[in-house]
This record gives sequence, structure tokens and C-alpha cells, in this order.
Amino acid sequence: MEESISNVVTMQNYMQKLQDAFKKIPSKDKQEQADIQGLLQMAERLNFRDGLLDTYNLNYFFKYADERVLSGDIDEYVACRFNMKRFSVINHQYGREKGTEILNDYILGLQEKIGDDGCVCRVQGDGFVMLFRREKLSPVKEYLGGSIIEVECRGTKKITLGAHVGYYDIAGMKTPEEIMDRISMALNIAKHVQKVPYVFFDEEIMKTIENEKWVESLFSEAMEKEEFLVYYQPKVTLDDYRLVGAEALCRWKHDGEMILPYRFIPVLEHSHLICELDFYILEHVCRDIKRWIEEGLPVVKVSVNLSRVHLGDVNLLEHVMKIVDEYAVPHEYLELELTETTTDVDFKELKHIVTGLREQGFSVAVDDFGVGYSSLNLIREMPWKVLKIDKSFLPVGEKDDEEDVQKRLC
Repeated sequence: MEESISNVVTMQNYMQKLQDAFKKIPSKDKQEQADIQGLLQMAERLNFRDGLLDTYNLNYFFKYADERVLSGDIDEYVACRFNMKRFSVINHQYGREKGTEILNDYILGLQEKIGDDGCVCRVQGDGFVMLFRREKLSPVKEYLGGSIIEVECRGTKKITLGAHVGYYDIAGMKTPEEIMDRISMALNIAKHVQKVPYVFFDEEIMKTIENEKWVESLFSEAMEKEEFLVYYQPKVTLDDYRLVGAEALCRWKHDGEMILPYRFIPVLEHSHLICELDFYILEHVCRDIKRWIEEGLPVVKVSVNLSRVHLGDVNLLEHVMKIVDEYAVPHEYLELELTETTTDVDFKELKHIVTGLREQGFSVAVDDFGVGYSSLNLIREMPWKVLKIDKSFLPVGEKDDEEDVQKRLC
């Protein structure tokens, strides 16, 4: 980000020199004036327009924000940064060329919502930043929350596009860099921590950031002291409540206080430290199962969660086998639970992992089924043992009856 800001400053200085040179040319030299004017227009387009879509780039965002700060009306604006939701699925379904066309139409529609007194600027990929007047906030939120786009592809189809968004309702004189920092932090919180459609930057965000730093600073020591504890949630049959399994849950006890998962799991997932914690929990579960067997206690299958962050680890199966076999735990006593993937690339990696685990005799479950990439493919192409259906897949409210729920299951 610092490099991007530096590039903006360098190019603005260059543009100013060209403008100064233009002013010094004698008015009688019309051709030379026209040539420099053409160079100015070309330089401005190269520096401030996106190379893929019909919109501005990040350089223009900093330029526009700086102009608003200098004019003194920046506190009348709202800024936001957003990433499109699951746009890789659109590219996969329609191809990248058509996907680019769809994205361009969506951004042009967004620009129409804010008018000329604002800007939509592409950062990279399907990520964007915006600056617009406060009175446009409601239509912008509605549009980014989910809008229908018509796609001409073997006939006319309608698709809904939405985004994860971080907003900052600008208060007081802020620099473009400060604005960018705040909307970036808000987007990160929305997408990776709270996992909600949008978040506004405020004091709560600052508390969340402080919590992130606190968790990360204590994590290594907490692992060494074994402050992370395993609690077993029983699984019973519905007819006679007989114990048939358990799910390993992680809790953190620090300085006598029980810290619940929502405080640390999202932080560890974002920093990839969750992989260390997953293996830690798996080892402690194996240690317990070994002890139960040695003590002659009845043993049931225990489910252990593995984060989506493990996708891409080509040695994941090797790591799991090493831990389990170190404690000589029969593989049939373990069920490894994975979260449904959201992209076609992750889908292939997930299939490889699931197949490998099943070949080694492990039961494998999918969590949050129904919210990821190509759920039907997950059933057809992967040897799952258990599907844990996400609650959003079965919305039960006042208007839902038992028959409706059964139809969704079918």
C-alpha cells in the first residue's frame, strides 16, 4: 500500500510539471500546445484509469480523496472497500471474458448510483474502493448487498451479485492514507472475523483489532502451557439417547478466565495459526482415546475439526497420520470434519484430501454444507460419511412447516 501511495505522489508531480510546461509555451505555437495537451490526456488515462474495466484505478482514489481533503468537504463523504462474493464461481461458469463483462456492468451500475460526485476504483482482481456523498449511502448499501444482473449467454439469464464491504463514515479531516487504512480494516473484519456482509469502522473495530493483537501475542505461550482445552460434546441416538460419538470442542483457559471460541478462532484462521491449533487438538484427542483404551473404557468415534486453511497443504494427510499413529489410535475412532469450500480450485484440493483420508480408514464429515461451491458436486464426487447441513440452507421461520423443511432436504 505504501508503494501505491508513493506512485501516486510521483505521478502527480510529473503531471504538474507537464501542466507547468504547457503554460509556458507561447500561445502562437498551437501545434505544440495540442501535442502537450494530448500527452497530458494520455498520461492521465494511463495513471488513473483501470486497464481491465471501464472505471478508475487505485491511483485515482488517492487523488480524488486528496482533492476532497484539500477542499474541506471530505467529512461529507463515506468511503468503502469491497470484494465481490464468490466471483470465481461466475468466472468458472461463464468464462473469464464473460466474467469481466459481467463485473464491468455491475461496477457501471454502482457508479450510476453515486453519480458524478464520487468514484469507484478498482484495486485488483474483484476488489474495489469507493468515495461518495453520505446521502448516497442507502442505495449503495442496497446495491452492494445484492443486485440482479442480466447475463446474455445462451439466452438471457439473471444472476445476483453482492459483496463483502468495509465502510467508513468519514468524520473530521482525514488523509487519504487514513481513510484507506480504516476501510481496509473494516473489510477485513467483515470478511474474515465477523463473517458478515458489511462492517462500519468505529470504536468496536478498534477493539476487535486490539483483540487480534492480544490473541496473536499470547498464542505461542498458551500452546506451550496447554491452555487450550478439549471438551467433548456427546452425540446420541434420538430413540434411546445412547452415546454413539462425540465432537471435540476447543476452549481457552487463560489466567483463570474461559475464553470462548469467537474471541480467538477467527483471529487464528486469518493468521493461519489455526493449523497449529488443529493439530494440537487432534493430538490431545488421540492422547485421550489411547488412555480410554488402556483403561478399558468404552470408546466412541470422536469428530475433530480441520480448518479450510489447511487446503493447499500437500502434506496434510502425512501430518494427520503421524499424529494419530504416534498414539496407535485405530483410525475408525476418528472423524475428521472439513468445511465446505467456496471455489473450484479449493474444491479439487478438498477432493484430494477427502479421498486420501478415506483410503486410510478415517471417517470424513463436511461442515456448513449448502453454502459453498457446487454443493451437489460435493455429494456426487466425494466419499463423505457425514453431511452437517448449514442452518442457512434450512431457514426455519414462522412460515416454514415440517413439509417445507422435508422438501429442502429432498
